[in-house]
Amino acid sequence: METIDKIKQQIDENPILLYMKGSPKLPNCGFSAQASQAIMQCGHQFAYVDILQNPDIRAELPKYADWPTFPQLWVNGELIGGCDIILEMFQQGELKPLLEEAAPDTDDGDS
Repeated sequence: METIDKIKQQIDENPILLYMKGSPKLPNCGFSAQASQAIMQCGHQFAYVDILQNPDIRAELPKYADWPTFPQLWVNGELIGGCDIILEMFQQGELKPLLEEAAPDTDDGDS
């Protein structure tokens, strides 16, 4: 499967998807740590892709997304943005409703 096809499939299959360095529990960069923390505080399950383990995605996603940096948050197939945008939306109370709309049937993380 071509890398771009793999990226499209990941974005299509996951209503909330974070491309990051590391994992939410073991992030490998401060920006990824802050972004995943903000999403987790909203209480929704989300998928993630560790771009350090996927160098092909790390190379191709910035071109596909027209967004040069990581992390990248995708909600319902749309790029929301990186760490600064995620944190700003979280602080302004805009992130949680966006995630609730994307994944209405998940509970508050008590799965």
